[in-house]
Amino acid sequence: MTRQIAAPTPPAPLPQSPLRSQPQPQPQPQPQPTPRARPARVAITQHRLLHYRQAFFGRLRVACHERGIDLHLVHGQPSPAEALKKDVGQLPWADVMRNRFLRVRGVDLVWQPYPAALRDADLVVLIQENRILSNYPWLLRLGVRRTQRVAYWGHGRNLQSSAPQGLRERWKRWFVNRVDWWFAYTESTRGILESDGFPAERISVLDNAIDNDQFLADLASVTPEELQACRQRLGVQAGAPVGLYCGSLYPDKRLDLLLAAADLVHAERPDFRLVVVGDGPSRHVITDAAAGRPWLQWVGVQRGHDKAAWFRTATLYLSPGAVGLHVLDAFCAGLPMITTANARHGPEISYLESGRNGFVVADDAQAYAQTVLQLLHDRVGFERVRAAAAEDARRYTLDNMVRRFVGGIEACLRLPPKGGG
Repeated sequence: MTRQIAAPTPPAPLPQSPLRSQPQPQPQPQPQPTPRARPARVAITQHRLLHYRQAFFGRLRVACHERGIDLHLVHGQPSPAEALKKDVGQLPWADVMRNRFLRVRGVDLVWQPYPAALRDADLVVLIQENRILSNYPWLLRLGVRRTQRVAYWGHGRNLQSSAPQGLRERWKRWFVNRVDWWFAYTESTRGILESDGFPAERISVLDNAIDNDQFLADLASVTPEELQACRQRLGVQAGAPVGLYCGSLYPDKRLDLLLAAADLVHAERPDFRLVVVGDGPSRHVITDAAAGRPWLQWVGVQRGHDKAAWFRTATLYLSPGAVGLHVLDAFCAGLPMITTANARHGPEISYLESGRNGFVVADDAQAYAQTVLQLLHDRVGFERVRAAAAEDARRYTLDNMVRRFVGGIEACLRLPPKGGG
């Protein structure tokens, strides 16, 4: 018979001490970290990156980062015709896409792919150009989230159009109000946009500018020996009048008028010299002219310190054709700029106040040359204009433009999307 073994009796519980008898605090739930919202993401598209915009985008990126904004730059390449201007820039952090071009009736239409990784951008900034076909899906809100904002950066109108009331300009005006925000080049652009019915509170005026600081440093770094070398190349002594043209060479720059006026000035002042800095599709106009004019020098594209040396050598800035950002180069160097009233100017022409910091004259070689000669003969008036030009160089700066652009980005992101109409 199997013997049954009784289970052991459990020991009596030990008496609790007074301390153990107190209720124990329950562990408190730890607060969970709040998921951190991603920084606002902004994408700026440029169908090509110009070399003079490199410093701007670099500073804008830093300024955006300081405000918790993740800035991206998307750009492509110039068309074959644009490539002749030799003004391409590059930035290692930019998203570079392969543009596709289609030439139609002398116009290079362009489609620029958009990076899939930036499809969730909170704000997409487009350059205002009719020919950029890849803009239209954004403007028509095709595949665009309701919370996404789309902005334009531009002139408002093509100020160089030969048909300001034509179909192209009417087409451009129709899209003015299809965006949530406008980054306007100048105050004159603001006026254009408001006249087209765009809300004033959704416009940022940038005061379009270039890197004055670097150019001012380049100007200051030019040595007396370098100035003497430039004069020797021109065959003149210190104090002889030197006219400077600096920019791309193409028909709207009115190179024919430049040469005709320079001929008249040289006939009156045989010690006058003309230096042409730049390149482009109309280069042959200058090189052919220089072959028979020993007082005319074409020196090609010059940048940085080398460019500054020619500005320091010059007395006047002669730009009878389209005026754009290079007016700020003239201001930095304290050079009176002389242009014409009827040229196809960019919006920066509004910076030029005729008689104060430069001159806007009739579209005539005789009138142009006469203004040059009068300025050379009037030393007091010449110095007054030089001083005003240098003063305005301190107003239209790259840092000012960056501040205005960042302020516009922040203001746009605070407002709900306008809705594209």
